[in-house]
Amino acid sequence: MTDRSPAGLKRGWFERLVQQFSGEPQDRDELLAELREAGARGLVEPDALDMLEGVLAVGDLKARDIMVPRSHMTCLARDESADKLLPIVIESGHSRFPVMSGERDEVLGIVLAKDLLRYYAEKKLDDFDMREVLRPAVMVPESKRLNVLLKEFRKNRHHMAIVVDEYGGVAGLVTIEDVIEQIVGDIADEHDVDEDHVIRRDGERQYTVQALTRIGVFNDYFGASLSDEEFDTVGGLIAHSFGRLPRRNDVARLDGFEFRVLKASHRRIELLKVISPRDVLPPSESVE
Repeated sequence: MTDRSPAGLKRGWFERLVQQFSGEPQDRDELLAELREAGARGLVEPDALDMLEGVLAVGDLKARDIMVPRSHMTCLARDESADKLLPIVIESGHSRFPVMSGERDEVLGIVLAKDLLRYYAEKKLDDFDMREVLRPAVMVPESKRLNVLLKEFRKNRHHMAIVVDEYGGVAGLVTIEDVIEQIVGDIADEHDVDEDHVIRRDGERQYTVQALTRIGVFNDYFGASLSDEEFDTVGGLIAHSFGRLPRRNDVARLDGFEFRVLKASHRRIELLKVISPRDVLPPSESVE
């Protein structure tokens, strides 16, 4: 009789995987080769194989490899008035914020957006005291390995850590989501566009555009004339217009279009909100 319990199914999958190995792998490269061979034979699903490879890779990565650098951190000032904090919280879209004193390298703690919003909901802005909502900040060195960091995040129920350099200065920050994405891949949010549609119409004259959309594709869709002489993608062109890597909610205007950064990593722009000078229907709707 076949054991169909979760434990039995898990054991059966593992036993089939073990049987695939021709012998004990001698190192990580051999293990990966065996896993990929198992994937090719259908013993491991592609998504599971990707995650297994991610688990192995996490042991080699360090906090510095995935952190959001200090220049891209959204921080709150300890002495800022409550009515000036809400726009920062809303525009950033984050749920946790480092709180700094006058010196940027002095992290006083972490504030949760929900703790701030409670004061607005209860209309007690005059009673707001940063010290009452401040939570301890977790500090980790740049060299902290991600597998160790993930274990500490889970054990202590922390979601964010401040990364410090060898001199004790703030180098950046890393979240538990950043670590998990190294294993499972990017975690989609409400802004993400389906891979098959690099441009999505959200409303009249409003569109969400993947930053990797080729400029030629963008021009064909909108009847625009953005230059593709120096850059291939819309994100590259927009980043160049800023003269730096832009942050979330930064806005650029080119050829009558307004480009607002919806999502950006410390390496590149990922997603843009575009307001077109005229409404353009998707090709399928235009034909109809």
